[in-house]
Amino acid sequence: MADHEEMGEKTERPTPHKLQEARESGQVAKSTDLTAALALLGALVTLNLLGPSILRQLAGLTGRMLGGDGSLRPESMLASARASFSTAANVVLPLVLAAAAAAFLANLVQVGFIATWRPVMPDFNKINPIAGLGRLFSSRNLVKMLVNIGKIVLIAWVCWATISARMEEITGLMSLDFWGSVGASAELVYVLAIRVSLVLLVLAILDFAFQRYQHEKQLMMSRHELREELKRMEGDPTLRARRRNVARQLAMQRIAAEVPRADVIVTNPTHVAVALKYDPQAMGAPRVVAKGADLMAEQIRKIAIQNRVPIVRRAPLARALFAACDIGDQVPVKFYKAVAEVLAYVYELAGRGRRKSRVLAATPSVN
Repeated sequence: MADHEEMGEKTERPTPHKLQEARESGQVAKSTDLTAALALLGALVTLNLLGPSILRQLAGLTGRMLGGDGSLRPESMLASARASFSTAANVVLPLVLAAAAAAFLANLVQVGFIATWRPVMPDFNKINPIAGLGRLFSSRNLVKMLVNIGKIVLIAWVCWATISARMEEITGLMSLDFWGSVGASAELVYVLAIRVSLVLLVLAILDFAFQRYQHEKQLMMSRHELREELKRMEGDPTLRARRRNVARQLAMQRIAAEVPRADVIVTNPTHVAVALKYDPQAMGAPRVVAKGADLMAEQIRKIAIQNRVPIVRRAPLARALFAACDIGDQVPVKFYKAVAEVLAYVYELAGRGRRKSRVLAATPSVN
């Protein structure tokens, strides 16, 4: 029963790998309402900035069309069409570009840059009429419909509140001249549009937060799925344990071969052990032939004792060599003096005074 729950119940948050896979397939958290709200705001801001210029162009076009000779000659009709097209392009194009730029930035902020063809690939499940009816009458679509009704009611209330607060200005439009009434009406419409856009923006931000929550909820994983993904990412635990065992065996074989030939073992004394060997005829400096920590260090000491290799306790030197050197590396110059003293001490104990002097001569002392 517990295994069945682990395989079916999705209680774990999606891993970065699963989120990346979903992203590559085009499955991301995105609010279309936020894109639409920012596009509308971008167009309105551009309209506010270019409003006087747009009015002048429209007034000029109206004047040219009303002031014409009224003939239906092809050349005059063509000139009017060109003027109308040019004015419409000058008026509409900046607004369209501003809305497109705002929409692009909105998508970029929400999901970043994604280049994938998967969302537009044919999916027969999406055109299945039975599945379509199921999605149409699903609880998610019902909630979405209720939310949209709530949005319409809220926007209607904002429009009513704005118009009610400026009812005196609206009734006073009749006393103004043509251009005065046009300017006042445009200003009222702009204020109304800005307020509606801001309400839509707030609702869109809430929708984006909800979409992120829904996206993560849909990608939730069961413990079984999490373990399977970790296996795919890191490899089978059995194989990893086998690789560790093989690496440990190889390390033990190297220790068993190199430690008996070492000149000295420098220890921490229990946590770290470093085996050093120095042959002045073949080496420019002492070399680390084996090293280990904890259990490996204990094994190095055991082999050293069995083969009568001297063990010298120098905790700072052992820790420094363990951190600075890999197996096969020569001792760094800054440790020459300390290592030379250890080797000289070991050779002296062994009664090899001649080799001791030779080691000290070949190993420069560094303060």
